[in-house]
Amino acid sequence: MTQATTKTLTASLLPVLPDSFETVRLMFKGMLRSLATPLLAFALFLVVWNSLAARVETSLGQMPGPAQVWSQAMVLIDEHNAERDKEAAFYTRQEERNAEKLAADPAAQVTIRPYTGKPTFVDQIFTSLITVATGFILASLIAIPVGIACGLSSTLYSALNPLIQIFKPVSPLAWLPIVTMVVSAVYVSDDPFFAKSFVTSAITVTLCCLWPTIINTTVGVATIDKDLLNVSRVLRLGWMTQVMKIVLPSSIPMMFAGLRLSLGIGWMVLIAAEMLAQNPGLGKFVWDEFQNGSSNSLGRIMVAVFVIGFLGFLLDRLMLLLQRRVSWDKTAVIR
Repeated sequence: MTQATTKTLTASLLPVLPDSFETVRLMFKGMLRSLATPLLAFALFLVVWNSLAARVETSLGQMPGPAQVWSQAMVLIDEHNAERDKEAAFYTRQEERNAEKLAADPAAQVTIRPYTGKPTFVDQIFTSLITVATGFILASLIAIPVGIACGLSSTLYSALNPLIQIFKPVSPLAWLPIVTMVVSAVYVSDDPFFAKSFVTSAITVTLCCLWPTIINTTVGVATIDKDLLNVSRVLRLGWMTQVMKIVLPSSIPMMFAGLRLSLGIGWMVLIAAEMLAQNPGLGKFVWDEFQNGSSNSLGRIMVAVFVIGFLGFLLDRLMLLLQRRVSWDKTAVIR
């Protein structure tokens, strides 16, 4: 490479390098701001919490601070691991007994008994997630078709709107006794596939998270560009084809806004429903710890509070990711 060529390349790079450094600097500044601000706010929250907790005395002792809550979180994890070890040892002993029995008599009948240890905190988390998913899916299967029908038919909307407005603000504490009595009367079996407490909690969640999806889907469908619907009529598209090709794609942003609201409401409702229905999830954990009244109960309840909030945040994020996946609106953000 000649000296002239080297000078030419250097001269051509000089305007580019400052721009590249400036871009990297701005990116780093943006990342630092997006990370530092939330971390600073969270650290301030911990300091204020620790300061106030030291001044609050309850009937169960001093209000737990961040260190005590973290300690109880570790205890709950240790309890879960210990319970899993007990479960593994139980099945190992059972297999050994059955193996000895079959060795003595190959025609002997062996019994496989399930482990019946109490659910741990981690088990209760999964129970709550399964329950809220069941209620949310049932609500969505009902609410989305109803919302589409109401959006396409003003007559149907006028007929159903009073019922929607009446039932929308009803508390889960009002629904729960009714659901409990109906489930007890209808769901009768000597060997039920699902526990009654699970069915009661899931149906209560369904009844409370129907309404945002119905309302937002109705609005989304009703505000579709009329030219699109006119084109579908000109092309003589069938009703189902019109819904699948035009109505659903156009109304997905509003529909998902309703689904996200419904999921958030369902997650909040679930905790109260589990407390009263005694479904072995996070709600029952909180209630049992409150009734227990030990010196560690407040710390364990605070662990549950943070887990409930964090899981609610993750569920909303998952809905947002799903919306971006299936919708033409790729700029959807959490507000």
